[in-house]
Amino acid sequence: MQESIKYKQHYYILADSSLAEKENRVLKYGDTFAVFDSNGDICRFNFEDEGIYHEGTRYVSRLTLKLNDKHPLLLNSAVREKNDQLITDFTNPDFRPDSGVLIKRGTIHLLRSVFLYKNNCYTQLCVTNFGLETVNFRLSFEFDSDYIDIFEVRGIERKRRGRINNPQINKSTVVLSYTGLDDIQRMTEFHFDPEPVSLTEKDAVFDITIEPKQKQEIFLTVSCQDTQQKTQSPYWPEAKKNLEREFAQLLKGRCVLNTSNEEFNDWLNRSSADLFMLLTKTKHGLYPYAGIPWFSTVFGRDGLITALETLWIYPDIARGVLSYLAEQQAKILNSHQESEPGKILHEQRKGEMVNLGELPFGQYYGSIDSTPLFLVLAGKYFERTADKEFLWRIWPSLESALKWIDEYGDLDGDGFVEYQQQVSGGLIHQGWKDSDDSIFHSSGDLALTPITLCEVQGYVYEAKLLMSKISNILGKNDLSQLLAVQADQLKERFDTQFWVEEIGTYALALDKDKKPCEVRSSNAGHCLFSGIATERAAENLAKLFTSEIFYSGWGIRTIAEGQARYNPMSYHNGSIWPHDNAIISLGLSRYGHKDEAMKVLQGIFDTSLFVDFRLPELFCGFPRRKGEGPTMYPVACKPQAWAAGTVFMLLQACLGINIDCQNKTICFDNPVLPPFIQEFKIKHLCIADSSVDIDIQRYPNDVALNVKRRKGDIEVLIKK
Repeated sequence: MQESIKYKQHYYILADSSLAEKENRVLKYGDTFAVFDSNGDICRFNFEDEGIYHEGTRYVSRLTLKLNDKHPLLLNSAVREKNDQLITDFTNPDFRPDSGVLIKRGTIHLLRSVFLYKNNCYTQLCVTNFGLETVNFRLSFEFDSDYIDIFEVRGIERKRRGRINNPQINKSTVVLSYTGLDDIQRMTEFHFDPEPVSLTEKDAVFDITIEPKQKQEIFLTVSCQDTQQKTQSPYWPEAKKNLEREFAQLLKGRCVLNTSNEEFNDWLNRSSADLFMLLTKTKHGLYPYAGIPWFSTVFGRDGLITALETLWIYPDIARGVLSYLAEQQAKILNSHQESEPGKILHEQRKGEMVNLGELPFGQYYGSIDSTPLFLVLAGKYFERTADKEFLWRIWPSLESALKWIDEYGDLDGDGFVEYQQQVSGGLIHQGWKDSDDSIFHSSGDLALTPITLCEVQGYVYEAKLLMSKISNILGKNDLSQLLAVQADQLKERFDTQFWVEEIGTYALALDKDKKPCEVRSSNAGHCLFSGIATERAAENLAKLFTSEIFYSGWGIRTIAEGQARYNPMSYHNGSIWPHDNAIISLGLSRYGHKDEAMKVLQGIFDTSLFVDFRLPELFCGFPRRKGEGPTMYPVACKPQAWAAGTVFMLLQACLGINIDCQNKTICFDNPVLPPFIQEFKIKHLCIADSSVDIDIQRYPNDVALNVKRRKGDIEVLIKK
């Protein structure tokens, strides 16, 4: 059992095992996800993360397959490349049935296929006798449901919980249920076909008799429901057919990337599959849930950054994110939610704890950067799509976001945007580095709020420039001129107050007294991404980020080695985050530092080789050691949406891809390819109703572009 501990950081994720000790198998559909062990079982006890979850609650805490009361021998286990199905192969250990005749291992084959559809988990178990004699044995499924909230799984203790109800059992079905303190009854239905010979609230037992070379099948459907949304579960064949149809529809017409490097292709394919698995259908379009297991829900910042990473290749993701966040934009002042008119959502959760107000995260707005990033994405989405009709539709939200920046974001009227925690239990730090110890001075002393983050000023700067362009297009000329002036003034003021000559970079932040936090941090790299950095600063930062104090060999650390709170095993003070590296890389490219951008791509690609091409949320920042892989962070989400999107932004950085839909041009600005990619192919890249296929060939000192197919009026340009 995991020991419960208290820690000053409210949402620190407790860990008593690590990614290095296990390799879970993950499936997701909509608001349901499942975490299995490598056997495809759920057998962890108490507060480890395995289970089947629905809307923030663990509905299944145990689900194991046994043969004669023993675990069968695992032969193979994998989630299919499309991330739609878990396949596990087993065989029997040596055993003696009631007849007393030894059944040698390898006689019986068990093939278990598992997939999710809507709020159901489907299992098909195919049992084959490859022996020469009839075999008799017992198969059983052991199961349980604890109905604990995802925050309890993360380690938060609760003083009170609801009640577990008496099970309902008939010949083929068991219903377990829990009535929460929020008066919602959550139910897990286990339905078996054919009927087991024995069925209790804990297990289902089948007596199996199979002739030589024959097979039998068992089906299990696990349904997660509650009194607010009880639905009929489709039968296995129908559910599988529907899932395959939906997946095919999702992939229809998608741009396809391919290179001469098969390992890089594996990374591209895995990243795409992870991204598509995390995409969730909403009434406003597709939204990438942040990550599994801790963040399988809507996060504003994560969705916006994922959309920016994938904008050039999958612009419909950006449209879904913008639509959803515009609809959820704060309308009123509410200190418990940290909402203010015009502010963009931080996160949105379901579950008993948020329903009861034990946590503020049901509809929570404690993010300082979601609002300017919302404006940045809107501006870049228009550049990519020229979707003026959509822009008009969300224009009131864009205006409200701009108003929030000036009226609520700037707490003291100094022209910068700051944050300060408004509610006990909310986040103390509200940038992307939101650990309690992530903002500090060179001495190591924690900075006191209100905090003015360097990267947030950059986001605001680019937001105002982009909205100036949009305003002009929409005929709002006075607003356009005002925003352009404000952006220029912000850039000048920013350089004066944030640049720290002694450390050769921008300060991490300004504290409550406007004293700079003179810390070398990756946050400054986001100032390259937004364009607020000066050319002189960009030169310095390009050298700094590729030096040994930042660049570990695997990627750029969040905090440079040698800083007071540097710790390569910390969440935000020395670890390496793939999305952070992608943003910095695109910033380096923006200022013409392509060699440095390629170095980042090399390190992150090398990392992918050691993690089965699925980048985790983060990993440790230890220096690269010969013959060893990167060191994993013990409780990182995997998959994580903005980690999956990393490869697309890194490629954009190296190739200098800029798409101008209004003028129907694709420009490659000083494109480069790393040494490990000789050829790069882009197929079916769409701009409005036109599309193009492009082959890019690498030569010793140059790259060449060849347009292989062109539909419609698209001009492909190369700038050198």
